[in-house]
Amino acid sequence: MITKRIIPCLDVKDGRVVKGVNFEGLSDVSSPIELAEYYTNSGADELVFYDITASAEGRSLFTDILRQTASRVFIPLTVGGGISTLEDFDRVLKCGADKVSVNSGAIRDPDLIRQAALRYGSQCVVLSADVKRVDGQFRVFARGGRDDTGMEAIAWIKKCVDLGAGEIVVNSIDTDGVKGGFDLEMLSAVCDAVKVPVIASGGAGKKEDFTELFRALPGVDAGLAASVFHFGEIAIPDLKAELRRNGILVR
Repeated sequence: MITKRIIPCLDVKDGRVVKGVNFEGLSDVSSPIELAEYYTNSGADELVFYDITASAEGRSLFTDILRQTASRVFIPLTVGGGISTLEDFDRVLKCGADKVSVNSGAIRDPDLIRQAALRYGSQCVVLSADVKRVDGQFRVFARGGRDDTGMEAIAWIKKCVDLGAGEIVVNSIDTDGVKGGFDLEMLSAVCDAVKVPVIASGGAGKKEDFTELFRALPGVDAGLAASVFHFGEIAIPDLKAELRRNGILVR
């Protein structure tokens, strides 16, 4: 069995880490630079940095705060937000990112995934899918969860993997920030559809939620969370000890 990864997520707005519920009601948490250093030293396997308003505001991702954050991180760093062109990929990678996450930019131009995979390799291209139930269907949302694209999510994710996405982050808008557990139904549908690594995002409230995730869905490669780590509700060393006690392999 492949070891499972634990990944904190830094949702960054105006240079600060923020967190909300169901993608709404954002509150200030901390400096991304300080948090990145903290997570690097506390056993996180990777780190995700999202400039969460770049797409909605129609601008490029802030590179100055990213460069400072990347300089403190000694674990793999995935960066997303406002990624619309190959030049955006290039800029973010030169700032210190290891992988680049695309969402709205891929919705506007799916061929961006193919081009990026050809230039940088599939392992560098992460599809971030913001998904919500609408009329009984898993639907893809754009611009930080603001716009319903009308696209069915599983078909969209399969298409992006075929184009070259090497990893999928499944953000469940329905469970985001609610802390009632991961969206196992949605994640199961994604795992059944693709053969690339799947990262679960949205819903973690306690250590047991990660145990349930990896036990119920062995195909999920990683659990991603934000507020429960930021506010000290779950300490990563404690979480990993809990997972080991339950027979789940972690680093």
